[in-house]
Amino acid sequence: ASGSKNAALPIMIASLLSENGLYLKNLPALQDILTMKKLLENFGIKIKKINSQTFFDSTNINNSLADYDLVRKMRASILLLGPLIARFKKAKISLPGGCAIGTRPIDIHLNGLEKLGVKFSIENGFVSADVKKNLTGAHIKLSFPSVGATENIMMAASKAKGETIIENAAREPEIEDLAKCLNKMGAKIAGAGTTKIIIEGVKKLSKSEHTIMSDRIVAGTYVIAAVMLNSEFIIKKIKPDLLSTPLEVLQNMGAKLEIGNDSIKVLPSSGIKGIALKTKPYPGFPTDLQAQIMALMSVAKGSSQIKEMIFENRFMHVSELNRLGAHIKTKKDVAYIEGGRSLKGAKVMASDLRASVSLVLAGLYAEGKTTINRLYHLDRGYEKIEETLGKCGPIITRLK
Repeated sequence: ASGSKNAALPIMIASLLSENGLYLKNLPALQDILTMKKLLENFGIKIKKINSQTFFDSTNINNSLADYDLVRKMRASILLLGPLIARFKKAKISLPGGCAIGTRPIDIHLNGLEKLGVKFSIENGFVSADVKKNLTGAHIKLSFPSVGATENIMMAASKAKGETIIENAAREPEIEDLAKCLNKMGAKIAGAGTTKIIIEGVKKLSKSEHTIMSDRIVAGTYVIAAVMLNSEFIIKKIKPDLLSTPLEVLQNMGAKLEIGNDSIKVLPSSGIKGIALKTKPYPGFPTDLQAQIMALMSVAKGSSQIKEMIFENRFMHVSELNRLGAHIKTKKDVAYIEGGRSLKGAKVMASDLRASVSLVLAGLYAEGKTTINRLYHLDRGYEKIEETLGKCGPIITRLK
């Protein structure tokens, strides 16, 4: 599997904390990564490709206003707040966009950073932040284990005075990857990957190198695709324990999987049946695989249901899957899927990144030709998906 987008974006932003730069390996070739590079160049970071590494030179950075046209394209830009405040004691960024899913309140970020001594004001779509003296360590209990808020606070606290404890922290593997990178730069972070993270602030962070972890969501998507197409497929360079819940769900549905140390092999099975599941923070079933598993459920035997517990408004793929012949109804945050449908090709429209890939999976399974519009959503999270999924048998081509 390729490098993880959700690990790469915060780690790229963490280069702002280094006095003299950061070398990164395994950056995925995705639109969101290119947008983030442009955003960081906006702050004076010089980016150079050196063989298999990308060097982010942060020696001469400035605290300019984050470009609205870039920020609105991606929600990860809210993570600029922590590092900019830590480096300059002030920051101003426009409120980010990126995904059309739900309201995504940034309150958890702001409340946590306020405990470190940051004062905020929000006006005309901008968040302005400043610190009177120094960032000071604090005991912070998150109201919800938000991944972004955990990362933002962790980055800011790494240069705060004294100790910071984050309780009810998100446990996602991508947070662990960020902590590993920060520690290589000289930070003192313990407990990342658990619900309690302890950060001992340091005066400066310096040059280091880090390899981005593999993308568990991309790997999970390909496993679901292979199960749906009933084909033999192997995914390498992925730690299966990062996907323990989705793999267990697929096995309970009847999928035949061979799980190695750093690989997952899908074998043809005698039949897939429906199941009920809830999306939950890690290590639960990831919301980022919800749309993909729904496509599989629509062709499985019997009925299934999904309760979406993380984001509101994350069923935008339902109407498009139904256009292909699926039978799915939603009520508030629950989707009811009647399985065993024969899907037929049609023209469909992608509304966000994970919705777009669920339509690709359904289109590969469907009889006849499926055309998916708004492919740019797909390129935000998947590298050359048509080449990888083409290996499963169906013909998949990109129309310019």
